[in-house]
Amino acid sequence: MQWQEVCEHPSLRNLPFKIELNEKGQILMSPVKVYHSAFQGKISQLLPKHGVVLAECAIKTPKGTKVADIAWCSEKRFEQIEQEAECSIAPEICIEVLSFSNTSNEIEEKRTLYISAGAIEFWVCDENGNMAFFDANGPLKASILMPEFPHKVKIIS
Repeated sequence: MQWQEVCEHPSLRNLPFKIELNEKGQILMSPVKVYHSAFQGKISQLLPKHGVVLAECAIKTPKGTKVADIAWCSEKRFEQIEQEAECSIAPEICIEVLSFSNTSNEIEEKRTLYISAGAIEFWVCDENGNMAFFDANGPLKASILMPEFPHKVKIIS
């Protein structure tokens, strides 16, 4: 199955799961809990107003279509991808909020795939709101693109 087919399939429109495709075109679904959605919303609010924040951003990778929980891209990059069903080039920052079902291998694979697709940074938010930042070379002490972004996200201030 291709991503465009997933987007247009009537029975897949209102599923309460995050959907991705693997390299064989098979659908993968991941359920999320309320805290996951809350962190997605809070992180989206904390991202700068310049650029474009994308929720549930579909990105074409060599191992199928992966969906970043949140992504941020410059206006210039957004102009390249805004009409696409899935991003042919990843937004500059791809962010994953960890779910109970995520494995460390899965997150490492997503980091590698998003960066190979054009992301400059990959961020991870754990279930306590602790942020980790990465680039192509590995862990960062802070985001290079957004050094002011907090190391801990609080849902309720």
